[in-house]
Amino acid sequence: MIEISVLDTAPVWRGSTPAQALRESMTLAAEVERMGYLRYWVAEHHNAPFIASCAPPVLVAQIAAATSRMRVGSGGVMLPNHPPLVVAEQFGTLEALNPGRVDLGIGRSPGTDMVTARALRRVSSPPGSDAYRDQIRELLGYFEPRGPGEVAAVPAEGSRPAVWLLGSSVDNARFAGELGLPFAFAHHVRPENAAPALRAYREAFRPSAAQDRPRAIVAASVLVADTDEQAEWLAGPIAVIIHQSLKGARNGPNLTPEEATRYPWPAEEYAQVRARMTSHLIGGPETVARRVGELIDETGADELMAMTLVHGLEDRVRSHELLAKAVPQSS
Repeated sequence: MIEISVLDTAPVWRGSTPAQALRESMTLAAEVERMGYLRYWVAEHHNAPFIASCAPPVLVAQIAAATSRMRVGSGGVMLPNHPPLVVAEQFGTLEALNPGRVDLGIGRSPGTDMVTARALRRVSSPPGSDAYRDQIRELLGYFEPRGPGEVAAVPAEGSRPAVWLLGSSVDNARFAGELGLPFAFAHHVRPENAAPALRAYREAFRPSAAQDRPRAIVAASVLVADTDEQAEWLAGPIAVIIHQSLKGARNGPNLTPEEATRYPWPAEEYAQVRARMTSHLIGGPETVARRVGELIDETGADELMAMTLVHGLEDRVRSHELLAKAVPQSS
């Protein structure tokens, strides 16, 4: 038995708008809270016409207002894009207004191309590992009492959200363990690293004031439909997204399943994409329940966070409903 949660990118589909995608996120959050999901996280991406989730603190505030019990948070804030002081102020404010419900998931990747990253950061390159670790420690410090003359993130002191470190590498997992923080692994990004990263996290874990034992989320691409065949049809746009990403050609909203059936596939590239999709948890309830069990057994994760990229709000809600029924939950 495990906990299940949602990772949302507010996907934008052909014929829709970013505004509609954001409204659908509000609806979905309320629906999955009713289904018993533990938490709802939103990602940070920039300059991507197929993703509307670019301002996590704003979206988290709206989702918190649209729900009442479920934890809400970022999956994650890409810390190199932001001054740690600002992030502490934003999430300290969110926690002060929604006590005991806010998660601050922190990541290192830019969430965009490097041209856009430079516009965000006003620097020419991403920080090295040591600089990123210093940013993490600075951010955590703002949630502690500040001494005379020290800069304070006023809403943050006494209003610390649950801080999670995000990553897809063994090094990030080990760092989370050394800090005594919970860790969320991006299986949808680097599935081959999942088991070794979570093993390294547990081995490196040192109890802290925030966390007395290791706790890990595995975030995976999950799509459940009433049958395996229907799920495969709904997953057609995912194959196109993977292909376009490999070619560096993503420049518009996501295709619908109907449009995906007409996508011009070079045979050898389709085979390559299908091989990559084997790590996605796609199928009917029995198939996905089995795949989830295998993933949890392989990684030892405490929680599954489902990123469900499917066209149509009704099918998206249905996927989460079927997942909740298929996977026994701890709560």
